Amino acid sequence: MHEADWQGARRIAYEAGQALTAGKRVGEDVPLARAAGRVLARDVSSLHTMPHYASSAMDGWAVAGPGPWQPGDPTPPHSTSGKVPASLASGTARAIVTGETVPPGTTAILRQEDSVLDPDTGLLTASRTPLPGADIRPAGREASAGEQLLAAGTRLVPGQIAVAAVGGHDTLPVTAGPRIRLVLTGDEVVTSGIPQPGQVRDTFGPVLPACIAALGGDLVDTVRIGDDRRATLDALDSPAARAVDVLVSTGGTGHSPADHLRPAAEELGATPLIGSVAMRPGHPAMLARLPDGRLLVALPGNPLAAIMSMVTLLEPLLEAASGQPPSFPSTASSGEEIRGAGHSHRLLPARWDDRARKQVLVPSEHTGSAMMRGLATADVVLVVPPAGVAVGGPVGYLPLPWYGR
Repeated sequence: MHEADWQGARRIAYEAGQALTAGKRVGEDVPLARAAGRVLARDVSSLHTMPHYASSAMDGWAVAGPGPWQPGDPTPPHSTSGKVPASLASGTARAIVTGETVPPGTTAILRQEDSVLDPDTGLLTASRTPLPGADIRPAGREASAGEQLLAAGTRLVPGQIAVAAVGGHDTLPVTAGPRIRLVLTGDEVVTSGIPQPGQVRDTFGPVLPACIAALGGDLVDTVRIGDDRRATLDALDSPAARAVDVLVSTGGTGHSPADHLRPAAEELGATPLIGSVAMRPGHPAMLARLPDGRLLVALPGNPLAAIMSMVTLLEPLLEAASGQPPSFPSTASSGEEIRGAGHSHRLLPARWDDRARKQVLVPSEHTGSAMMRGLATADVVLVVPPAGVAVGGPVGYLPLPWYGR
């Protein structure tokens, strides 16, 4: 089966994701509270001016004309909320709090700390006279009605959702993420407690769903099977399996008698797109297309190898399927010499030597293919070319998969 180099594997996976949704990407409206991590299906514009009314930027007094001013009757803060307050005549003032609607006729906001109220005359004067328009936030200062706030293809983060809320939106139009079935294999895997000799604790069940969600997938089903050919066939081709767009499996990608993913995919008529990847760890990862168009992303059984394979294959596939442009590694300096792996790329958990500056990366400790401890202290995934990297040399890196893109 075809072995792809690392960059080529990411390109093939992205193209597979494009083909997966070509002509059939659909959208749905979701409430703002469920929009984080989703991708906008179309542009979003403000439904009104932002802000939609003139408001005070400070606590103090709304004043009209030059002082001194005659204060009006005191009113509770925000007592005019939801309606336009009465106009101010020249020479009058009204107490106001931050964010409250500025009455028509207001020429400036006199800050509380600059105001002096004469107890004898009841007149308001200023220790420092405000300039015309001072501390008034005019309507439309941030955006006009109909102005674009967010572009289609944006993966939504909380700040963008907040802007949409201020713009008057209750829901947002997002693309439907690819439906994913997670197939976890292995007779030796236990899901709780301390494993016995020959057993391993499940690290995929608690972790992969969060990664899939962060990368834009819609995990609709999870099945756990042993090392059995018939069970593997059923997991890939049952009615539930045929209802999804992408099958993500863990383990069983080798060539031993206990590995059934490759023969099962072949029996089902799958077309191999990537038979393996020239990377360490994660070499046995596989990408195939089933006859009905579904994709199979087969991750290795070793935990770190599976996570690195997810970054290599599943991330670009889901980027394309959700309408995102392909991502590429950023570049930093290597804090130490890192040996290459011959014709293969090495993917290593790494940390910033100074998290405030984020200029130099050093590999984490405990980065064997079956180890997860290195990921616990990592900031990014280091992408080391086959020739290796010298101290101070440029080296690529990608975000960890649970942070999304």
